[in-house]
Amino acid sequence: MHPFRQAVEARDPDAMAAQLADDVVFTSPVAFKPYPGKPITAAILRGVLRVFEDFRYIREINDGHDHALVFEATVSGKRITGCDFIHTNDAGLIDDFMVMVRPLSGAQALSEAMAAQFPQIQREALGEHRA
Repeated sequence: MHPFRQAVEARDPDAMAAQLADDVVFTSPVAFKPYPGKPITAAILRGVLRVFEDFRYIREINDGHDHALVFEATVSGKRITGCDFIHTNDAGLIDDFMVMVRPLSGAQALSEAMAAQFPQIQREALGEHRA
């Protein structure tokens, strides 16, 4: 089991952040531009912990430095299925993190829920506040 998966399943945001490389790039399923850097990525992941209900990984695929972690969750009453596509660097830290979700109604619910979280996410990324 990938250490990031273990951290998520333990709902441990510090352990999740410890798996991120400083130069990680996070690609959201609902935002056009990727988010570069560990502070914003860690803050987004903490926001996700706040909006996902009934989260569970259902499958893990590993191929060297590339990993796919398939999950199910509920957001605002909408059931979603998604996948965390992660790439690890030679030190074993995540340097590329892309999320995809389905169906469209679930992605829209996720977008709305994360938009409500974004002021707090931005404060956390700047080190002004930690939830």
